[in-house]
Amino acid sequence: MSLVKTLINLPFTNPNPSSSHGTPLQLPPRRRAAFLRPIAGLRLSGVGATLNGNYEVSKKSVLHKGADLATLGNLCVDIVLNVPCLPPANRDERKEYMEKLASSPPDKKFWEAGGNCNLVIAASRLGLKCVTLGHVGHEIYGNFLLEVLHEEHIDTVGMMDGNDLAACSDAYETLLCWVLVDPFQRHGFCSRADFSEEPAFNWIKKLPEKIRNTIQESKILFCNGYAFDELHPHVIISSIECAISSGTAVFFDPGPRGKTLFHGTPDEIRALDLSLRQSDVLLLTSDEVESLTGIQNPIKAGQELLKSSSRTKWVVIKMGSKGSLLITKSMVTSAPAFKVELVDTVGCGDSFTAAIAFGFLHNLPAAQTLMLANAVGAATATGCGAGRNVARLEVVLDLLKQSKINEDYAFWVQLLKESEVPCTISLVSGLGVNGCADGFSCVPVRNVVEELLPMFEAAYEKTTIRS
Repeated sequence: MSLVKTLINLPFTNPNPSSSHGTPLQLPPRRRAAFLRPIAGLRLSGVGATLNGNYEVSKKSVLHKGADLATLGNLCVDIVLNVPCLPPANRDERKEYMEKLASSPPDKKFWEAGGNCNLVIAASRLGLKCVTLGHVGHEIYGNFLLEVLHEEHIDTVGMMDGNDLAACSDAYETLLCWVLVDPFQRHGFCSRADFSEEPAFNWIKKLPEKIRNTIQESKILFCNGYAFDELHPHVIISSIECAISSGTAVFFDPGPRGKTLFHGTPDEIRALDLSLRQSDVLLLTSDEVESLTGIQNPIKAGQELLKSSSRTKWVVIKMGSKGSLLITKSMVTSAPAFKVELVDTVGCGDSFTAAIAFGFLHNLPAAQTLMLANAVGAATATGCGAGRNVARLEVVLDLLKQSKINEDYAFWVQLLKESEVPCTISLVSGLGVNGCADGFSCVPVRNVVEELLPMFEAAYEKTTIRS
């Protein structure tokens, strides 16, 4: 039985749809919820255990690859506008509303790179060499997107082949996502992909050879649930199979689309099942992992996903203001979130993933990987919007140095005890000393920060001097 069929048979749990302010949280229908070049001679002394004993074997096979991170699809331009009211719920009225917005291009100051651009910009600013794989049209929005990516030292490989270039249709234009903000700071989202039963780029019938070659030359292939809105499932399957056969690690984040894909077409279900079973790293929120497994405890839910796959090494769970978890078959590590003045959460998850990729590729200990990811996500939350506004290294360094964490030791101890896991448990905390407490291995925040800071400070100083 496939993992998807297994999970469908589990009791469905509907996560709380409300934000902390009591306003219904509107998940974007076609949306996703900036440091240096690679650091040479990186040496690590361990805070906590390394993440996975099998990783060293796979690491050797990818050292020769030219790109650190490739993302599949999900390239768009966000048009961020203040509006008197959010678009209507009725489908036809909503489409008419969007067409009126699109009838005249808004000022360029309202444009921003969106989708997977958030991830690659954050990863590039961390020093990873990134490439995006997807479709960008030959018009003003496409040119804007390519300029932004070029300025951030990110390569782009398009999906069009020679036959496609002769075509002229709306389907070949850059995907726009209208990000609408009302006077109460509530968000609404519109995209042409919302009004089609077919993927937005349904003319892409097979994986282009140049995309295949780029995947083979990348250390990580990242895909999320929004790729299903743009690409045929068999193109996604071909991409993952290409990555696996060439020793490229697969990262998959189902996002809010995950639970709806369970009830999609047979091809969508097959592609989702492959993505969940064959990924090296799965990334989910606590609500998403509960919806997929029917298990409320995120640690038990993560272990259920690990049991369903012989390939998955890590399940990374984002716990919002509490922090994050990294779960392997032999270890569970938790790390608290940073305290920041929250401005905008858009792009925080993408930025978090960029740091997880950094930790994976550099074989960082679990505690360092999570604390770095929490810091990068928090740094993005201090700015307005995503794209070029995602985390900058100087902000990340400041957060690490200050180490103001949202300490909730009792929450983590209770969660870890309830999980009853027969493996090593590490808890990053600002309260305890290095050692064991409450039956867990406690890792002081200050020790983790002392290990992380030297990796980035010298590189940041060199960049500052050059600029």
